[in-house]
Order: sequence, then structure tokens, then C-alpha cells
Amino acid sequence: MTPFLAKQPEKKPGRYNHQAWAPMRRFLRFLLKTIGFTLLVRLDRVEGLENIPKEGPVIFFINHIAFVDPIVVLFVLPRDVVPLAKIEVYDYPFVGIFPRLWGVIPVKREEFDRMAIRKALEVLRAGECLLVAPEGTRGDALQQGRDGAAYLASRAGASIVPVAIEGTVGFPVFRNHRRWRQAGAHIRFGKPFRFRAEYHKAKGESLREMTNEAMYVLAKALPEHRRGEYANLEEGTQDTIEWL
Repeated sequence: MTPFLAKQPEKKPGRYNHQAWAPMRRFLRFLLKTIGFTLLVRLDRVEGLENIPKEGPVIFFINHIAFVDPIVVLFVLPRDVVPLAKIEVYDYPFVGIFPRLWGVIPVKREEFDRMAIRKALEVLRAGECLLVAPEGTRGDALQQGRDGAAYLASRAGASIVPVAIEGTVGFPVFRNHRRWRQAGAHIRFGKPFRFRAEYHKAKGESLREMTNEAMYVLAKALPEHRRGEYANLEEGTQDTIEWL
């Protein structure tokens, strides 16, 4: 067993230890750079990096159209980030080891996963970042967003950065595949916002309103054919959010 696999971050109960994960994540980023984005995924454009807050808790709020979406965003982000992903990714043959090594937070999608919520809040309260696909699944166009990201952002006072993803469908493939001769991944980071202070402990209908408003912000950054449930941008109010 290599040293990278043998030495795992020490887990401290009730607290996210960001520094303990850093060496492993640097190594995985090196693998992404030297293998993933050289041989398996083509990256064309990244826009809006100036919109990413340099410090403080942030939720990166992505549309999810292909398996590689979170991996591409992890690679281009200048800050370290902890993704949330369905618990099944831990069981994928071979690739399932990488979520474990990165420290991805597994989520049971068909229930209110208290353990995942607790771990996610620990990350945000440590001043770090989460990567969330609010729909909870992949799709060609936006589906109804789930309330988890709004819940986390409001409880932790985190800012939200919408991340529009295009051009990842068809990857990963080896570089000699014809897909490499077509347009590659295009990632666009939008302006950050947060929920107003009066929504700190929002529940029920208020939480749903917050989620919908965040989803319309994301939809506005996407091409029309990706907007799905949120195609009518005129319905996108901003009563619960403030821009940063």
C-alpha cells in the first residue's frame, strides 16, 4: 500500500479538520492535472473566477449534466472544496475510492440525512467550501431543486456562488476519441449572493422560496435549453437573497 493510501486524515469528533485533508487533496489535484485533464477531459473555458470569495464559507451551486461535472469544478476552483454526493458513489468500481480519499460527504438522497447535514455544517462553520448539485441527480435540463443547499446556507451564513456547466457530456474519454475534436467543458462562476438575515432559521414554505430563487439565479446563467423547470425567468423573484 502506498503512503498516500495508508495515511488517512485524523478524524476529530464534532469538528471538520481542513488541514488534515490538504495533503491528500493536493495529490489528487496533481493526478487530475497530469492525467484527467490531459487524457480524459477537455477543458475549454473558465469564466468568472473573480466572483469567488477569497475567504469565508461558500456553497458552489452547480447544474449537473454529466458524471465529470463535480470533478471539473474541483479542478478549476482556486479554493479547496468538499463535495456532497449520493452515497452510491462510494460503491462504484475503482473510482469509488477517490470520493473517500477526497473526503466527499455521502448523502442518502431519499431521506433527511442528518449525518450529512451535520458534516456539511461543520465544513461551512470552519469557513470552508461545499460543492452542491441542488437537484440531487443529473439531467439535461434543471429539475426542481431540493431544499438542502438553502438550509445549509441559511444556517451557516454561507454565500452561494452559482456555477453554470456546459460541454461536459461525453466525457471522460481517451484523448484520441472524436469527442476531443468537439467543444470541451465550459465553466462560468456567477456573482455570489446570500440569504437575508431574517431567513436564518427558515423552514417550510420560506425554505422552498429560497431554493426556487437560488435556482432561478442559476438558470439565468445557463443557456435556454438547460433551464428546464426554471425556464420562465420572469418568475424568478429575489425577495430572500442579497447580492455580495
